[in-house]
Amino acid sequence: MGYKRRRRRSCRAPHPPAVSSEVHSCKFSHILQIPGAAMDRVSLLWRLRRRARRGAVCMAFFCICMALLYALCAENSVPVTDAIFGVRARTRAQPRAHSVIKVLRGGAKPMYIDPQKLPGVIPGDPHRPIPVLSSPNHTHEGGDLPSKRKSREREPSGFLAHLLPRPFTRALETLFGGRRRGELSGKGGDAEFFGPNGPLGEVWDDEMSSSMLGSRLRRVVQNYQAMNKYGVEVSGPGGVSSRPKLSGPELLCQLKDKVEVTTLTPDLQPFSSLPWATQLPPKSLTADLGPYKSCAVVSSAGSLRYSGLGKEIDSHDAVLRFNAAPTTGYEKDVGSKTTIRLINSQVMASDDHRFLSSSLYSSGVLVAWDPAPFSADLTQWYNRTDYPIFIQYQRYRRLHPLQPFYILHPRFEWQVWQRIQDNMAEPIQRNPPSSGFLGTVLMMSLCEVVHVYEFLPSRRKTELCHYYQRFYDAACTLGAYHPLLYEKNLVKRMNQGSDRDIFTHGRITLPGFSKVNCTQAAGGSPGH
Repeated sequence: MGYKRRRRRSCRAPHPPAVSSEVHSCKFSHILQIPGAAMDRVSLLWRLRRRARRGAVCMAFFCICMALLYALCAENSVPVTDAIFGVRARTRAQPRAHSVIKVLRGGAKPMYIDPQKLPGVIPGDPHRPIPVLSSPNHTHEGGDLPSKRKSREREPSGFLAHLLPRPFTRALETLFGGRRRGELSGKGGDAEFFGPNGPLGEVWDDEMSSSMLGSRLRRVVQNYQAMNKYGVEVSGPGGVSSRPKLSGPELLCQLKDKVEVTTLTPDLQPFSSLPWATQLPPKSLTADLGPYKSCAVVSSAGSLRYSGLGKEIDSHDAVLRFNAAPTTGYEKDVGSKTTIRLINSQVMASDDHRFLSSSLYSSGVLVAWDPAPFSADLTQWYNRTDYPIFIQYQRYRRLHPLQPFYILHPRFEWQVWQRIQDNMAEPIQRNPPSSGFLGTVLMMSLCEVVHVYEFLPSRRKTELCHYYQRFYDAACTLGAYHPLLYEKNLVKRMNQGSDRDIFTHGRITLPGFSKVNCTQAAGGSPGH
């Protein structure tokens, strides 16, 4: 009896407003004979767990709301996205922002995976340059995936996909799909292009036009056509539906006769009067390299994933790659050999790519390019480059004086552009061609035969922009800034391989200029 009285007195709350949990704890301790101090600790732990559960639920709800808000903003108003998240929502296919380009910002910021962080690539420190070396490689495993299966994986499944608005389904993709999608794909989504029944079909149609694109991507292309940042003066038979359509052999002869692949040399003005001109190669690239018998041009397309083309690519005498495309971890699909790497000035100037210190660029021959105004001479271009190509070139040459490094003459880029426009039935973007097409023409000047991989999409066609990144955008295949759509049309007409090669391997076969024989007689048809 005395014990019970003592327990009752000990259970009385020191203050009148006792909490129900404390009363429960007191009764619980009376039954189990648990000391009061221990019971206080149990009660505190229970309250902390309850608060943690509530906090986790609230945080999950907050994340879902933010994802939905982000999807709504990215879908309907890029400036709102900028204001809320403090990022510049622009597609990978667009160049650096100028004042007029703000009108065209129609894409979500890519989920960027730094190639320098991939296995086997030494990022390095700009203050501690690395020696010239080759990068070791490691490969992905995997085989071809049926296009239908991959198409289903990309599309939201279930009845919710039909009931929810597109922004909500895209938010679910963002949360649970582990991927990001670009914004230039059109109202119906990218699946309408890359699905088995899409306009692209099984093999690229060389009559593709901007009218076949989605509404948003079509607006971007039209805006770029009207922008004319480089002061392009259109001439020739192109841009109208009545233009003469040349055959593949005629197109090859036109490229051979009217495009000159040249690089900068120290004897050109204004470089001959500059103290660093001795860093430029004394001869043009075509005089120093080649001739090669068989060459491979390896695009950076996402459809190279699971292609298993690595051994075939490495079997060529020379292999051309682009920008920051790595081989480490992807040898089974893209091979490991790199003879030439074509890079644009934006990659050279970007801190993210660590151009001056990464081992990614330190093997093989480097060829850089930067777009000049359409009618500018070399002096005007030197004083008005898009990116500081010459500053970066000098820095890199001081760090790697023995590595061959060329700069393309800007006249070459616009000569190629003119050939594209002359052979299209509508105006194309007044911007330079893509690195992919420039590299293809470059290798045609060095090789007897050129195989181009996944420039035209195969049965593995996908919205994935690059095989080494997780960013999805139809603009990477169909073009936005670059006239990529029309470049592919031209390449398809010149292809000497079969449609089966395109469908199964994504492989285009083009003859080198040394193997193209064109008759000089007026009205004569070219032969091979």
